[in-house]
Amino acid sequence: MAPLAEAISIMARLRGPGGCPWDREQTFDTIKRHTLEETYEVFDAIERRAWPELKDELGDLLLQVLFYAQMAAEAGYFDIGDVAAGLNAKLVRRHPHVFPVEGKLADAADADAVLRNWEQIKREEKEEAAAEKKEAAAEKQAASGLEDIPRSMPATLEAAKLGSRAAKIGFDWPDAEGLFAKLQEEIGELKAEVGESTANQERIDEELGDLLFTAVNLARHLKVDAESALRLANAKFRARLGAMERSAGGFEALRSLGPVELEALWEAAKQEPSRGGLEKL
Repeated sequence: MAPLAEAISIMARLRGPGGCPWDREQTFDTIKRHTLEETYEVFDAIERRAWPELKDELGDLLLQVLFYAQMAAEAGYFDIGDVAAGLNAKLVRRHPHVFPVEGKLADAADADAVLRNWEQIKREEKEEAAAEKKEAAAEKQAASGLEDIPRSMPATLEAAKLGSRAAKIGFDWPDAEGLFAKLQEEIGELKAEVGESTANQERIDEELGDLLFTAVNLARHLKVDAESALRLANAKFRARLGAMERSAGGFEALRSLGPVELEALWEAAKQEPSRGGLEKL
């Protein structure tokens, strides 16, 4: 465990007096987008079965945990020891089939039984937390319809789940056609906001978010997984831009080309056979 203790010490030094200026000026909000990037890089390494790279990516992800814990310690919220202690307690509490409770092992005949135990314990924990906070019954009821949809999941997945949950109470577009119209409406509102002489970035962010939310729910009606569809589009764009690079003699060579030449290369790239196994994404 010595390397882990050293990593904790290094993080504290980077954030401390005389440490790294960049690390010292970071906040929870500035770091969170890096956490998402590192998480997806872990996914990518796993999908490619690139085990040496996975080791490095897990290190990068661990850095995010150390960063948050160090900032929290500086603010007096908690430290990395509290994080580990909380995790240890949770793992023991949610595995009664491994760590006996009152001398009895819980049902663990198979993985399904273990998952049932896990979900039951999670529900009990939430109920206890709600009681400790003395939440009003009305407030709890108002939140109960969506409280099991985590804010922590990827935004496209969260949007799809929120739309699906709303559909269960009849609050949904009757078919995809209505969503096509809504999409055009949202595009118009975004264009109007961008065109304002005193454009407000927060309003632009909001309108673009509405557009993306509508697009995800259109995908839901079309029975398309929005996350997978976007990953496919990313891979396709990556392959086509790569073809443009090869035709031009490198990425830097593309910089010297004008819009007409770039468009011609793009059209040519679209005619090339797909590379990189796009059909698997």
